[in-house]
Amino acid sequence: MKKGFLLALTAFFCIACTTDWQLRERATELCAYIPDHTLLEKSRDYMTADFYAVLDTMFYRLPEHEAMDHEWLYYFVTGNGGTIAEYEVTGVERTDACHAVATVNVRQVWEDRSYDPESDIEEHTLSMERVDGEWLMSDFDGHKADCIRYIANNRREQAVRQAVSDYLLREIAPSYRQGELCIPTLMMVYETDTCVWGDFWVWWYNIVGDTLITVSGGNHSGRMTLHYEDGRPQVTAFEQTVDGAGNEQSAIRIFGEHYDVYLNMHSNQDVREAVRREQLCEYIQRTTLTVRYYQDYARPAVALDEEY
Repeated sequence: MKKGFLLALTAFFCIACTTDWQLRERATELCAYIPDHTLLEKSRDYMTADFYAVLDTMFYRLPEHEAMDHEWLYYFVTGNGGTIAEYEVTGVERTDACHAVATVNVRQVWEDRSYDPESDIEEHTLSMERVDGEWLMSDFDGHKADCIRYIANNRREQAVRQAVSDYLLREIAPSYRQGELCIPTLMMVYETDTCVWGDFWVWWYNIVGDTLITVSGGNHSGRMTLHYEDGRPQVTAFEQTVDGAGNEQSAIRIFGEHYDVYLNMHSNQDVREAVRREQLCEYIQRTTLTVRYYQDYARPAVALDEEY
């Protein structure tokens, strides 16, 4: 009986040792699929389904300018310095039967594999989970939680933007000479859970060939009050800056400590047009429109598929 128990115990430890070695080899293999500047389509086979889904949303389901505002969304390891990450798995620790964490050292090398011997080697953690008998990457440096939080914040922001746009279309746009479609430009200055301050523009267009021809448009800056129904925001009030002589004083009162940010947006035509072009591009991507330009009266057409 004792002999059988010892044999079983010995076999168990042999299997455990083999498994640890296999885990290290697997972690080394998974390093090739750590997202960095891009998420490889074949990474799907080397990641847990939920981790891949989160990264797929970050890389491909959010507007590019949103992601680029937060470099960690695209640059997990190398940053934007033009180097290549060289990985070395220095150890793997099993946390339970289905989870493990690998310690990974990363050195930055150039395309010819040379490197600065004095450059720092960074230590990272690669989380692994056993799914259907195979070890898969389940997280990297805790980015999964960061991504989930960012996605939730982004969805809330998009819901607020939609509420603001809906309000402008419903309450403001009908007062202008109308065209075929109205596409507002939204420049958010500051937001809380119950209010949003912004520099908002209403634009009506006709479609002529591949160009949006501006029919009318105007500015409506101020503070919108939000109310939530079933978790969805709706604008219930809008305090606007006044036209004419009282404009500056009303803007100072409404925007308060954020007045300088507002003024920088409102007074800079290059910024306004860059945001307008960007949001027109997003609108076109969401719809079936095939336009390539927009054009204001007596001004050259602006290409939507080129940098402004």
